[in-house]
Amino acid sequence: MDIAEISAILPHRYPFLLVDRILDLEPGKKIVGFKNVTINEPFFQGHFPKHPIMPGVLIIESMAQIGGVLAFKSTKGNEGQLVFFLGIDRAKFRRPVYPGDQLRIEVEVLQERPPYWKLKGMAYVDGKLAAEAELKAMLGQSGQGGPEK
Repeated sequence: MDIAEISAILPHRYPFLLVDRILDLEPGKKIVGFKNVTINEPFFQGHFPKHPIMPGVLIIESMAQIGGVLAFKSTKGNEGQLVFFLGIDRAKFRRPVYPGDQLRIEVEVLQERPPYWKLKGMAYVDGKLAAEAELKAMLGQSGQGGPEK
């Protein structure tokens, strides 16, 4: 999937769209996507000016966005729905991510109970694990304000 197909699924736009390409997708099972990390990212101006590293929360957000594509593409009758991020567990950051790195993000389904999803995300740079987390999400109708309060 290219950026046009991704943008048709995710509501995020620059500077918050953190997915560049989907390489592989097996609906209901797993997905592999990429985020190219460049020095032009706006967060590098303040994180950190003399030692730029990608904030861990944005690595997790990139995992969540790729996981959202997986949940969306795995669900039939999803017209008008958005993927809402519900929670994160077991997040671990193994190594920093620098400008010029390419994040390879693999997300697999741990559990699916429509409309809820539990996913495991792993982010790699040059084949080495940079971050991992378990993510929880749900598909819901847009305009409803997200998950029930």
